[in-house]
Amino acid sequence: MKDVEYEAVKNNGRQGGFRATYFIFAMMFLDNIGFVANMASLVLYFMFKMYFDVGGASTTTTNFLGTAFLLTIVGGFISDTYMTRLNTCLLFGIIQLLGYMLLVIQSHNSELQPQPCGKSSCVRGSKAALFYSSIYLLALGGGGIRGCIPALGADQFDYQNPHQRNHIATFFNWLLLSIVLGATIGVTFVVYASIHLGWDKGFIISMSCSASALIFIALGKPFYRNRIPGDNSPLLRVLQVLVVTLRNWNLRLPQNSDDLYEEKEKRHLPHTNQFRLLDKAAVLLPNGVVSKWRVCGVSQVEEVKILTRMMPILLSTIVMNTCLAQLQTVSVQQGTFMDHRLGNFKVPEASIPVIPLVFMILLIPVYEFAFVPFLRRLTGHPNGITHLQRVGVGLVLSAVSMAVAGAVEVKRKNEFFQHKRVISMFWLSFHYAIFGIADMFTLVGLMEFFYKEAPAGMRSLSTSFSWMSLAIGYYLNSVLVEVINSVTRSRMGNKTGWVEGGNVNQSHVQFFYWFLAVLSVINFVNYVYWARWYKYKEDVPNDEQELLKHDVPSAATPSTVVGGDHSTVSAPFVASNNTNQQE
Repeated sequence: MKDVEYEAVKNNGRQGGFRATYFIFAMMFLDNIGFVANMASLVLYFMFKMYFDVGGASTTTTNFLGTAFLLTIVGGFISDTYMTRLNTCLLFGIIQLLGYMLLVIQSHNSELQPQPCGKSSCVRGSKAALFYSSIYLLALGGGGIRGCIPALGADQFDYQNPHQRNHIATFFNWLLLSIVLGATIGVTFVVYASIHLGWDKGFIISMSCSASALIFIALGKPFYRNRIPGDNSPLLRVLQVLVVTLRNWNLRLPQNSDDLYEEKEKRHLPHTNQFRLLDKAAVLLPNGVVSKWRVCGVSQVEEVKILTRMMPILLSTIVMNTCLAQLQTVSVQQGTFMDHRLGNFKVPEASIPVIPLVFMILLIPVYEFAFVPFLRRLTGHPNGITHLQRVGVGLVLSAVSMAVAGAVEVKRKNEFFQHKRVISMFWLSFHYAIFGIADMFTLVGLMEFFYKEAPAGMRSLSTSFSWMSLAIGYYLNSVLVEVINSVTRSRMGNKTGWVEGGNVNQSHVQFFYWFLAVLSVINFVNYVYWARWYKYKEDVPNDEQELLKHDVPSAATPSTVVGGDHSTVSAPFVASNNTNQQE
């Protein structure tokens, strides 16, 4: 990545800080009204409007959500390489609006909808093309937005300033709160509108909120510190290291790491002894030829080592997100066989996820204002506990949630079959609440972990790993459902698998929940091993210093030492105003 070609200027304090993040919070609040409403209700739309059976609706929903979160990698990649994070967000926001438009058209026009056919899926031909185009445009747009927004927000704080650096954790907490607040409105009002006023009305509301979100994020442009994308793709840099390592497989590593090749005039990361095999990419050939595909600098190799160290942590959170997929599909289907009444009001089953959201709305401020200061006094850590400890707490709670979910399903069935009585839908609140707290710990812990530990030029890509864990979890859920059904179908008296058929009363969901609980415990043991093994990245000033570049080229100077409590700024950030005073 280029470093010396960037220029720096002073700014007048309008850029960065929490003031800039208010626009980001507003954007995520509005966008998640529709996005999370769809996460909760699309399984019912697929069942009752597109005529999928229970298994087909569940698998289609998890595949859609898995694709959306997997595509965060695309948003992160583009914003690290080709476009600013803001422009990347606007691009994918427009794509998401196109998806909503197609959903509105198909849900409004009955001629574009399939007829019941008694099969797992009734969508065929041009109707299928319209259907899948709409949901996967929605997935691409929503995923791309989430791939760049967390890094855009965290970029507003100067990592070189210790006081501002500690604000990054607070930012991620408030980012989650804005997401949760929007999600709460989505799974209540928007879901209610979809079910009682028509699916097209619900999609129109979601589309309107998404359009408003784009307006808010654009309005914040004068206040953002925008990182200039690099001239070399982060993924290409990783690929170069892997290819050169293979080419240099037979070369001997020097005894002294100082003899490894390092590029001049580059941000230098210190050499580490982990994954020494990758150091072969930094061995200079005997003929002294230097090219990108023949030798890589130590810092470039260290970037790949950092990403490699983070991978076991990422993989250890996948099982938890498989559990989340069950709560967003099977638990909603369970709710259709429970008492929905809250006084005289009948709660839509797709609004069940509001239970953990309410808990999170209450607990996030408590965590930020009470829990963190208390732990800070005990541990001395600026965030109370480390990122990895926070993730670990979430993994434990997710296992507890699955165990409780199985017990609740046993009670529901006993009441239904033995006493001919349906229990209140709010029995589901127990495991939903526990999982909501788990999600609060894990998601924020992961985003902060990936942002702080990643090399400066790969932060969008790395924060998108948090969402990629969700994606793999959803896909794994689809695979597990198919495998478990195949294995258990012949062993059940009614010849129905644990999660199969059009009626959850005839399936055995409780066994699947307990299976996930056991799997979660095993996964936690695995996570503890990798968390203890992980070595946090050392703070490297030259890696963290960021250049500021002015919108008006004539105002830029080759180097500027900024005033106040900031040190020299020296990496690719764009200040979006025309003045020259540091914040």
